Amino acid sequence: MSDTGTFVRHLPCEACGSSDANSLYSDGHQYCHKCEAFIPADEEISMQTNTVVAIDKRKPMNSYDNAVISDLGDRKITAETAKLFGASVIKDNANITHHLYNYRGPDGEVIGRKIRSTADKKFWSEGNLSGAGLFGQHLFTRKAKYVTVCEGELDAMSAYELLGSKWPVVSLKNGAGAAVKNCKEQFDFLNMYDSVVLCFDNDKEGREAATKVAQLFEPNKCKIVTLDMKDANEYLKTNQRQKFVDTWWAAKSYTPAGIINLSDLGSSLYDEAYFETVAYPWSKLNEKTYGMRTGELVTFTSGAGMGKSSIIRELMHYIMGNTKANIGVLALEESIRSTAFNIMSVEANARLYIKEIRDQFTQEQLNDWQEKTVGTGRFFAFDHFGSISNDEILDRVRYMAKALDCKWVFLDHLSILVSGQEDNGDERKSIDILMTKLRSLVEETGIGLLLVSHLRRPSGDKGHEDGREVSLSHLRGSASIAHLSDSVIALERNQQADDPVEANTTTLRILKNRYTGDTGIATHLHYDNQTGRMTQIDNPFVQNEDNQDIPF
Repeated sequence: MSDTGTFVRHLPCEACGSSDANSLYSDGHQYCHKCEAFIPADEEISMQTNTVVAIDKRKPMNSYDNAVISDLGDRKITAETAKLFGASVIKDNANITHHLYNYRGPDGEVIGRKIRSTADKKFWSEGNLSGAGLFGQHLFTRKAKYVTVCEGELDAMSAYELLGSKWPVVSLKNGAGAAVKNCKEQFDFLNMYDSVVLCFDNDKEGREAATKVAQLFEPNKCKIVTLDMKDANEYLKTNQRQKFVDTWWAAKSYTPAGIINLSDLGSSLYDEAYFETVAYPWSKLNEKTYGMRTGELVTFTSGAGMGKSSIIRELMHYIMGNTKANIGVLALEESIRSTAFNIMSVEANARLYIKEIRDQFTQEQLNDWQEKTVGTGRFFAFDHFGSISNDEILDRVRYMAKALDCKWVFLDHLSILVSGQEDNGDERKSIDILMTKLRSLVEETGIGLLLVSHLRRPSGDKGHEDGREVSLSHLRGSASIAHLSDSVIALERNQQADDPVEANTTTLRILKNRYTGDTGIATHLHYDNQTGRMTQIDNPFVQNEDNQDIPF
């Protein structure tokens, strides 16, 4: 480790995200005064910019042949616990000079290591720490009632002993400053437990980090331990096991403040930062809706073959091109490969999801369209086909929203979610429950959720595939779809029309519009068989004396 040299300038810290707490020294080493992350001088530093140019961030790990498994005497941690968690020490005679903490990858193999100097408490890392899980995560692979998260390795091992080695305990990789980042990366692991107990240090940074981490999860998922000592290790060192256990059991569920006096809003009443608005690709639809907003649930509904899939991929592509937001896609009736080609098709103005059409283009062209769409790293798709339980789909949506920062999520479609459930004797009740949970999830995460729902078969001779006008009463399964959606937009098209214009024209009818209240026909979209695109056109219909729509 190199810790000499004079201060050069402040740098951003990759570990905790601070914009200026990291410091660069003249010998090349870096030290973050917020999270205490240490980068040795063997990193290649650009002295002209605030950029760290790493030759290889996955530096080989030293063998440390002189490292041994031992009790951590000054910390009161037993050799058994140290061995279990993958901690060892380097000694100078009888004195411990360094702690070594092993970090493991998804397959359980050691891929990274943190080394801590006992003299000055500075630490540095070797190997691929960024690809590793939380410290101790490899020990706990089965669901349990509780998992405790501590700020540091010593605290995790201490809490494990204090709790009688009964409950899973893990540690953040980079302290309180990177708590949210670390927990996002391992969201699935933490979320499999009934409760996530946050036992961070008793200081301002620890308390703030615990609050931020708790907000990643659903309400009442996280419990926050309020320590009256510095950290878990202090309880162990002072032999106050029972006091720690009592404090741990007294942890309270995180509940955000939610009741305010409206007079306190003041000028913030006019702050529009609570949601983001994106226009629809079609101007006439925007005239009635003023666009799409995060924090809203929009349902698109129609019969079979009305163009729902075409409209959905137009919307995904439009959001991608007009925002910097990440987009989540749960298309339960198509493979993720099909989803990718559908999005690329809009960019290419060609139906690339058809192999024979795709084969007409060069690989260079395909690569270019891929890079501009799904290759941006902003699309996240759920790799699943067919029915799935409500809780599973909700977990996936929540993960997209909170761990992947998806602002917009597309769910296609509602009916398939309830069709394969064992308790689906009452479809209406199943949809009621699911819609309530989806609505709550939108409120919890602030995402814009665009949902596809099917229509029930109407009575009479004329069905929706024959151009029948859609009403809210035609929604399949439950009135809750209409009640809990902010907007409901129906697609109407006469597939059986002899006239090709009529047969390929979809009418968008707004059945519900909570934002403006403006309903009725919004616009007409023409489907181009050559490009696969949906383009807004003027009304192609006139009314005759019998009030029947006739194409021009």
